[in-house]
Amino acid sequence: MLYNLQIAQKERPTETNIFGTRLLLTMGIEILGKKMDPEIFRPFETLEDIIAAKNAMRKPPKGNVPIAIYKKRKRIFISGRLYKAEGLAHDPNIGALSIISAAIRKLGWHGDIIITRHGLQQEHITARNKFMIIAHHLGLNLENLTLPSAGFPELYWHYDMEGEKLGTIFLHIAAENFACGQSIFENHAGCEKGYFITKNGEYTALAKYKDKAAYKAGDKTQIIAIPDLILWDKKRDEIINIEGKKYSKRKDGIAELAAYDAVESLYIKKFYPDMPIIRTVVLYGGKEKQLLEIEIGFLLNSEGYLVLGIRAPSFLVKQSGICSIFGIENVSFAKLFY
Repeated sequence: MLYNLQIAQKERPTETNIFGTRLLLTMGIEILGKKMDPEIFRPFETLEDIIAAKNAMRKPPKGNVPIAIYKKRKRIFISGRLYKAEGLAHDPNIGALSIISAAIRKLGWHGDIIITRHGLQQEHITARNKFMIIAHHLGLNLENLTLPSAGFPELYWHYDMEGEKLGTIFLHIAAENFACGQSIFENHAGCEKGYFITKNGEYTALAKYKDKAAYKAGDKTQIIAIPDLILWDKKRDEIINIEGKKYSKRKDGIAELAAYDAVESLYIKKFYPDMPIIRTVVLYGGKEKQLLEIEIGFLLNSEGYLVLGIRAPSFLVKQSGICSIFGIENVSFAKLFY
């Protein structure tokens, strides 16, 4: 596993960092790009080691369900909430419970492993959910629920030909390899959310809230809406703030542009002062070869055509712009793939 380290490691690793890394090492995963003290980061040797290490960690705030492990006769019980957004969708815990269970099996446990306090009802269980596939593979049970058979589909890993972020991913790659642009923030699907890169080349994490205490007290306006891609046009010293969507969801993308005041005032204007900021929507999909909405700058359609918006940012259009490099200068679209 490649550890994509962009900022300096903390001098003292957190309990979560240590526990998660030790589980990976227990599974035989080699980790590259991370400095690890062998006295701290070492594989677990026994089931009892895993149980003791997890249960010694600091407990979450009152009201949250802790991930805890205990053994009773020939059964192991692991508590952890899996219910979120009206279904089985609690991604952090799906990963945590999966690797804990996998490491327990790796160390030779053949008895029952039962997930408790998960918060799910029977109607939330479907064979297509990724946790169901993992549970079937590892022989896990959810307390008081019946699990369907859910083997790995033949094409579980495949090239994404439908995702809404394909347009922004293409633009990111094209900007840095074919034009005078740099991504200073990316939030691509299936990837770790990137850091915001300042003009001085420093990396900083974007906050989730303007005022966390106010948000916890119920003020949802404190949420900082995060774009999908922020590009710096170095030739023109402009910032392009981008929302990515499927063509069919373009109106949603346009509506979401209005939410970017906070990220611009707290980060872009602070670290790139006096630079104009352009908000635009970048789309993927559909078969259209014309864009009518002025808020949409660019479309990569499903047939491989690059389509420019009516008021596409100069970064896309003008000399040395991305689209001019691919042959779009005097027309509104061109075929990229033949």
